[in-house]
Amino acid sequence: MKKSWQIGGAFVGLIVGAGFASGQEIMQYFTSFGLYGIAGGIVATIVFAFLGMSLAQLGADSQTTSHKEVIYQIGGRYVGVLLDIVITFFLFGVAVVMFAGSGSTFEQMFNVNPMIGSIFMVIITILTLLLNVKNIINIIALVTPYLMGIVFIILIYSIFTMDLTIAEQNVLAQEQTSASSNWILGALLYVSYNIAAGTAMLIVMGGTVKERKIAGLGGLLGGVMLGVLIILINIALFVKMDVVGRTAMPTLELAKQIHPVVGILMSIALLGMMYNTAVGMLYAFTVRFIAPDHKSFKLGIVVIGLIGFVASLVGFTTLVGKVYSTMGYLGFALIIAVIISWLRKIPKAS
Repeated sequence: MKKSWQIGGAFVGLIVGAGFASGQEIMQYFTSFGLYGIAGGIVATIVFAFLGMSLAQLGADSQTTSHKEVIYQIGGRYVGVLLDIVITFFLFGVAVVMFAGSGSTFEQMFNVNPMIGSIFMVIITILTLLLNVKNIINIIALVTPYLMGIVFIILIYSIFTMDLTIAEQNVLAQEQTSASSNWILGALLYVSYNIAAGTAMLIVMGGTVKERKIAGLGGLLGGVMLGVLIILINIALFVKMDVVGRTAMPTLELAKQIHPVVGILMSIALLGMMYNTAVGMLYAFTVRFIAPDHKSFKLGIVVIGLIGFVASLVGFTTLVGKVYSTMGYLGFALIIAVIISWLRKIPKAS
């Protein structure tokens, strides 16, 4: 059970990056559909739990130390190549969003030019990877309970200080920018691009466990925890729509409303998760092309990090809407391949 919780915690920690915890993703994929967003959160929880379980089981079945062979195994010669490209370039896309998110956090919390925040995140990410710091995933998992505690505080505050009626908040919610045309597609797109980012990690984590059941339970727990976080943040944003509408970092805005100290604690949590995710994603992207022990690896990290910084100047809100939704559609191919592969495994497992 302990191993299952470790897998689940690491899964949550990897996925809960800048957009998720800041509320920007939740706003675009769930809250912008009003009350239907809560139904979307329930759908996302179920799909996250199933896919988390399936991917961890695939990792346990293959006992692999790399996601690549499992991706080619479930996708075949042609679809496997497509999935590999999608996952690899999405890793870079997420790192870029982390850099932009850091800029938005510095601007909203400390009232400084967002470029300063982005430069700060790029520098510490590159330095960390040049120093070859290990156990990144363990650090990510540790941030999860800290974040959940702050989210609960924000949720309770939001509900007890709601100024408008639910009907009025519903109208305001539907005026926000949506990342898709309807709430079901929004929920599925959200799961799709997050799974595209978390697949590599889940497969490798599953590969560290010999028992299929333990690995599967870990993925399932992680999926349920993610779903609960989505629903809680969504409700907190919905009931305070008059306060958070149009802000780049909605949960940070709510945290500042409670007390400046809570705002600072939330900023630290956000920056910590952006840092963890940026390091993990940039590392995974770079090692896909350059072996970590190769002499040009460190130069590659610096060059790719600087390219990521330039790309991040587009802006955080724009990136979350465009990059994530595009990758979400491509990620559907991965979900279909995982479902087919999981169904094939059922007779063998029984």
